[in-house]
Amino acid sequence: MAAGTVVSRVTGLIRQVLQAAALGTGLLATTYNQANTVPTSLYFLLIGGALNSVLVPQLVRARTEDSDGGMAFEQRLVTLVLCVLGLGAVLATWAAPEIISIYQQDTPTTHDAFELTVVFARFLLPQIFFYGVFSIFGQVLNARNRFGAMMWTPVLNNVVLITMFGLYLGMMTTPENVSDITSAQVRLLGIGTTLALALQAIALIPYAHASGFRLRPSFHWRGAGLRKSMNAARWTLLFVLANLVASTVVTRLASAADAALPNDGVGYTAYSYAQQIWMLPQSIVTVSLVTALLPRMSRAAAERRLDDLRADLSRALRVSGVVIVPAAFFFVAFGPQIAQLLFAHGAADAAATVPLGHMLQAFGLGLVPFSAQYLLLRGFYAFEDTCTPFRMALWISGMNIVLAVVCHLLLPPRWAVTGMAAAYALSYAVGLLLTALRLRKRTEGLLDGRRICRTYAKLTASSTCAGATGWLIARLCSHNLTSVASLAAGGIAMALLFILLARLLRVGELRSLPRLG
Repeated sequence: MAAGTVVSRVTGLIRQVLQAAALGTGLLATTYNQANTVPTSLYFLLIGGALNSVLVPQLVRARTEDSDGGMAFEQRLVTLVLCVLGLGAVLATWAAPEIISIYQQDTPTTHDAFELTVVFARFLLPQIFFYGVFSIFGQVLNARNRFGAMMWTPVLNNVVLITMFGLYLGMMTTPENVSDITSAQVRLLGIGTTLALALQAIALIPYAHASGFRLRPSFHWRGAGLRKSMNAARWTLLFVLANLVASTVVTRLASAADAALPNDGVGYTAYSYAQQIWMLPQSIVTVSLVTALLPRMSRAAAERRLDDLRADLSRALRVSGVVIVPAAFFFVAFGPQIAQLLFAHGAADAAATVPLGHMLQAFGLGLVPFSAQYLLLRGFYAFEDTCTPFRMALWISGMNIVLAVVCHLLLPPRWAVTGMAAAYALSYAVGLLLTALRLRKRTEGLLDGRRICRTYAKLTASSTCAGATGWLIARLCSHNLTSVASLAAGGIAMALLFILLARLLRVGELRSLPRLG
């Protein structure tokens, strides 16, 4: 799983670098990126959040308790999901202008950008259906303890997108402004992006077939046991809605920064690129852990083996921290150099990547509470408790919105979105504390807090010393070496010193990481 995720993220990073080279980090890139974000948001709002959090425990329970091994429940659930998302994709494509107006203002000065975003959205909104195909077949596989295919098939998506952006860069003049992009370029980006996701989704179907699943559409939803799933899912829907409201507010405010400084890379695209880079360690380590642990934790919760559930959570937090904590300090130490290395190509020059690097630094240390809170929420989902995660999301989203608005009002456009990145990180730090307190009560005992805190204290001390040393070495090398060489020198020094210090401090999880599978 981790290997598939690593390859997927590496190819995704290559795709992102080519995308930045083709579109830059300013207002033009924002039109494509915003339109490409909307299908994901709507998919999670319609049913995606429930699929990822609620329905895996339901599928596991059905396979354990139903006389047919849960096959009838699976057929009805798959049919329901595909019907809901198919209809949702059609309606969303029809209402594209109204949807985009939520994220972006249509003013005389931004009208061209708004219209281009709507055109992109009409090409990209059908992705809602293909997200559903990928997720529901992936969850069917997960319920059968087959995790690899869902981790590897995104590589196919990235290969198609890499090819698409390569063609875009190689065959066409790269536009600098919104008004310069041609209809042919828009069609290439729109059709290519949706086709890539469609191939990723369809590629899972043979794996589901090999696992024993046969799709036979079943519309007998009444009395089929789906009511319990939908009741649990309503809280997940509210959870997704709370996060979506916060991200929409941030997107709208970041778009205002783009409109004020359209070619400076200080708005939504820089924010989203920085956030994607920042989330890479969590995506590789934490998500892989959660995907494997959730079915096991669900069984432990159903059988009231609370000690086993707490042990799984503790181990996941400690082992993931070996990667997450130093990665957070790495982003703080080398944010601007990372941004320049990855995005100072093609349509984006070195100066345009500086704000992105500062945003990466602002996100930085927030990676630790973000990843830990993501893990702890799965403890509630194992109990099929979706109400508490919603309440936690309300606190986090509310705080994020308030701080983002403060940054928008008090900071100049150059720094407003950087402040929003720091606000996002701070919101999750508060959310982690609230989540840990609630989960401790839910599991009727301690969460191995002393051991976890002791491990994270050692990791923080090692990362701080290693990060400061790596930053100093990179700074000294920058006078005589290229930016890439100085970043490599600083990064290698930080990694080696971190491993040495962690061993000296007897961080046992460092040895268990390679044996995680």
